[in-house]
Amino acid sequence: MKIVVHIEDAQQWQNALAQAFPDAQITTSDAPPPARANADYLAVWKPSESLLREQTRLKAIINLGAGVDYLLQTPGLPDDVPVVKLRDAGMGELMADYVRYGVLHFQRSFDRYLAQQPKAHWLTHEVPDKADWPVGILGLGAIGTHVAKALSGDGFPVLGWSRSPKQIDGVSCYHGEEGLADVLRQAQTLVTLLPDTAATRGLINAERLALLPDGASLINPGRGTLLDHDALLSALGDSGHLRGALLDVFAEEPLPEFSPLWQHPKVIVTPHMSAPTPLNEAIDQVIDTLRAFEAGEPVATVNRQAGY
Repeated sequence: MKIVVHIEDAQQWQNALAQAFPDAQITTSDAPPPARANADYLAVWKPSESLLREQTRLKAIINLGAGVDYLLQTPGLPDDVPVVKLRDAGMGELMADYVRYGVLHFQRSFDRYLAQQPKAHWLTHEVPDKADWPVGILGLGAIGTHVAKALSGDGFPVLGWSRSPKQIDGVSCYHGEEGLADVLRQAQTLVTLLPDTAATRGLINAERLALLPDGASLINPGRGTLLDHDALLSALGDSGHLRGALLDVFAEEPLPEFSPLWQHPKVIVTPHMSAPTPLNEAIDQVIDTLRAFEAGEPVATVNRQAGY
């Protein structure tokens, strides 16, 4: 078995995989082309076109992250090779913490206290009951489900939306266009955790932002392409319809210095750090996936048409 690894910390991956598969040939994409060609498996994050085209006998490609949009758009990706992505791998808990912070930031009025501080304005704000603060979560994959259950356990009413029907204990699940509108009309805080696909790009536009209740807030740690930033700025500014936003992902990263989001008083910008992949959990998941492939066991693969 030959495995080629392509990721920033490839040496750690190489060492761990070599320990798990002592009889395998494990190399990194830094090796000369002949040494990295003709692998049985690629374990990659944002691979080059040349690396993909050098392979002639792949059994599978393992994407070392939850988002596969870059990989699926890379020229040279073979049509007939199954693609597997990391599913949670420890990212769910980190994402839940990030979203919790965002929800509490608005529910406990920290945005208002920060605005008061430069003015030395001493004023307390009422704390709404968690039961009166519905949180809408768009995207109920492994990570979205983890976040939804965490917030439900914290006492917030959680409204989850997905492309197809789902059932999750403690979560009111919606689907389809009508279900999306129902979630938006109720969500005091909206959390977007959808993948980047043709169906989700620009999903949160002016029309859908207008469905949110007055004073609602938005948290986007999913994909930057989900959100129309011009529509968001308008909803935050001219109309004052939205109270604030916590944004971790952007269509262009790093976010350009000239973007008005950096200086907007109602926006918090973080540099795509909401849920970094915990190395040990990710390595364990990849090892389990490789063992399953080699044993001929069923493995959940990416639906390329759906994009996740």
